[in-house]
Amino acid sequence: MQSALAAKYGDARLPRYTSYPTSLQFSPDVDAAAYHDWLAEIPREKPASLYVHIPFCRSMCSYCACHTTITRRDLPIGNYLHMLRKEICLVSARTKAPLKIDHVHFGGGTPTIMRAKEMLALIELLHEHFDFASTTQIAIEIDPRTLEQEMAAVLGIAGVRRASLGVQSFDPVVQKAINRNQSLEQTMNAVSYLRRAGVDSINFDLIYGLPHQTVESCIETIKMALEMQPDRFAVFGYAHVPTLKRHQRMINEAVLASAGDRLAQAQAIAENLLAAGYCSIGLDHFARPDDNLATAQKNGQLHRNFQGYTTDACETLIGFGASAIGRLAGGYVQNEVFPGDYAKRIASGRLAIVKGYRLSAEDRLRANIIERLMCDLRVDIPALAAAHGFEHSALLDGNDRLAMLKSDGILETEGGVVRLRVEGRFLIRAVAAAFDAYLDVSTRSCIKAA
Repeated sequence: MQSALAAKYGDARLPRYTSYPTSLQFSPDVDAAAYHDWLAEIPREKPASLYVHIPFCRSMCSYCACHTTITRRDLPIGNYLHMLRKEICLVSARTKAPLKIDHVHFGGGTPTIMRAKEMLALIELLHEHFDFASTTQIAIEIDPRTLEQEMAAVLGIAGVRRASLGVQSFDPVVQKAINRNQSLEQTMNAVSYLRRAGVDSINFDLIYGLPHQTVESCIETIKMALEMQPDRFAVFGYAHVPTLKRHQRMINEAVLASAGDRLAQAQAIAENLLAAGYCSIGLDHFARPDDNLATAQKNGQLHRNFQGYTTDACETLIGFGASAIGRLAGGYVQNEVFPGDYAKRIASGRLAIVKGYRLSAEDRLRANIIERLMCDLRVDIPALAAAHGFEHSALLDGNDRLAMLKSDGILETEGGVVRLRVEGRFLIRAVAAAFDAYLDVSTRSCIKAA
């Protein structure tokens, strides 16, 4: 029944809603000049977050959908870091004063591909140009196969306290099919290095729906992962998009899981994590009950951004590096995707922004609705509409997708409050899509100001 509903609503093809509107709506109409103005308008008293993108890996995992470049040499990485440092200086010079920083996230690629001294110098540069506090949270994504003890020690010295480790699957058959051989020992060593260095919050990224993956292999991966007692899990469904990511053509589609099998794998992972004492967070995260992510969800303070579920409530996100996306009061901006093009722009003394999106008042309302649905699995439409200065009726009346979801028993509505039923949780993106004006252009700008 559930797999039939997933197929009916096209859940596998819907956005993950880490932003609204999604990056598919970005255009060159928002350029470096707009970004320059938006940077100057950031209020000094409000905290901001930073995202730093390191787009390099030593080998290509065939499932990967990230913007990354494969290199065996260190020279391209060093050249890129030189331009990254220059961008940090260019951007910080355009703000009124050093911004107060709440969160910093290093993503990739493989951020720890750089040398330990390069990582330390990069974090020190951020400290020079931005206002860090003792409570500033620094997080990093890590490939356990390449993490060295020296790098882990430097991360601890630099104040990194949260690390997200790519695990995906411990099944050797699956690993071979996705070109990612990663032993249990490598992962255990990485966890040990990090904890000894003071990086005390560990997240494991897992994927279901991979080639040759089964419910049994998913359960076995969970059992092995639980031995290392991570604080969080992020569990994603594999997105097979070979037309967009050419290296995914290496994957034999005949051995990919069906929609029903994918759902069974996701449910098996969730059941085993819940049985182990983890709390379910939104769509695809799990956390220990004492983790601040679980606390935020309990208190209605959970948020969602490009890194997934987070406690980060900052309205401003500054993105650094090739393909990095930022979010400011005016809207979204994105840098040049390819490192070579990015480097040319920065070398010429220009900001690297090539596209973005200017948010309207209606966009902000819809974004707020979608975020609350994704985080709380419920949303009070009249209350949010009133807070944004709009009438709520057009969001609910004549909303055919919402009515169909209700008819199928996925959600319930009362007094304008939309609430997912427990059995409909796996279709949260389909519910969010009911408020996405870009999936049905005819509904855009149909809401009236109150």
